[in-house]
Amino acid sequence: MNAPEAFATTPAPAAATHALMQRLGAAARSAAARMAAAPTAAKDAALRALARRLRDDAAALQAANARDIAAAEAAGLAAPLVDRLRLTPKVIATVAEGCEQIAAMPDPVGEIGDVKRRPSGISVGRMRVPIGVFGMIYESRPNVTIEAASLAIKSGNACILRGGSEAIHSNVALWKTVQAALDDAGLPPQAVQLVETTDRAAVGHLIAMPEFVDVVIPRGGKGLIERISAEAKVPVIKHLDGNCHVYVDAEVDLELAVRVTDNAKTQKYSPCNAAESLLVHAKQAAAFLPRIGAVFAAKGVEMRCCPRSKALLQMVAGARVVDATEQDWAEEYLAPVISVKVVDSLDEAIAHVNRYGSHHTDAILTTNHSNAMRFLREVDSASVMVNASTRFADGFEYGLGAEIGISTDKLHARGPVGLEGLTSLKWIVLGQGEVRG
Repeated sequence: MNAPEAFATTPAPAAATHALMQRLGAAARSAAARMAAAPTAAKDAALRALARRLRDDAAALQAANARDIAAAEAAGLAAPLVDRLRLTPKVIATVAEGCEQIAAMPDPVGEIGDVKRRPSGISVGRMRVPIGVFGMIYESRPNVTIEAASLAIKSGNACILRGGSEAIHSNVALWKTVQAALDDAGLPPQAVQLVETTDRAAVGHLIAMPEFVDVVIPRGGKGLIERISAEAKVPVIKHLDGNCHVYVDAEVDLELAVRVTDNAKTQKYSPCNAAESLLVHAKQAAAFLPRIGAVFAAKGVEMRCCPRSKALLQMVAGARVVDATEQDWAEEYLAPVISVKVVDSLDEAIAHVNRYGSHHTDAILTTNHSNAMRFLREVDSASVMVNASTRFADGFEYGLGAEIGISTDKLHARGPVGLEGLTSLKWIVLGQGEVRG
């Protein structure tokens, strides 16, 4: 496997970029028809071939990745961002294993369900089918190239991938590995396309080609997702923020509440499913807040508090307590910071979550079954939990095998989006010569 060539980072002529994207789109649309008809065995063979090639090509992949790392360091990219670019042996091993796990999963394409016999004699049901072509726009992590490609293959779709310019050499090397694996299995290599230019204008074309692209999935920072949402001429599967809440109810197991709240906030600060807001019922505030405050103080978590929670937390040794602003209730910190508010009722808690939350993931900690069921029904979020950490909002943890992203939209896919989220449903009718009277 040869290391990819250098790529121009200056904008290409507008006509050239337009022509490139039209070619990619046409090739993906043609390949999508073949992928939709591909047998499960061929798709699984491609995924196993991809896993094998990733392991065999690890040295070449890391050589390509080294070029991106060197360029990022020379450009002064922050160390955490450089780390996200690295294709370490562990990362390569993990994505290879992920391909094998997806190959072992049931194929959703062609599943028929909800079949009902009608009085007319016909049977009506629904069949799961691929979406067609999806565009994936992402930043930094080159492993996303393999995650997106493997999910596209198993779900019978074609995809057009546009990674960040900072990972261009890594992404091209990975993409060529994917195409070789597709060819190994007798499937069209064009089923996975990569936008090889770093010209930003390519993104504008990708999200405005409804004749070629059925849905776009942005995966990156809020600015990227806002731009895609505003400018796209095709549907978008997305989430903007992860302002996730933990609500400690009036009736609760305090040991459980401390353990789960700690995990939801501090197990890892950067994911979109980490807790950013803590609501505590007034009946439990005096018992619970000093205990969780001590945990947060020991871990250096800053607490931005309402007046009632501040009065209880500022007495905790070493606690970092400041006054919350209105903006804090809606903030996604992605850092060791959490907003804290005392509420007087379940109604107030639900209203607060629905007003300030991002409809991503919210949890209630309670021993009251009726309150738990109300929270599940009335909180308007993609994932709602009872007595569990918000950090479980993840495709792997939900048993999806892998995820392409998380959606806070209400149509088609909601929450972690895995294989099933990359398919659609069509009605099927089975008859024996029935005619309508």
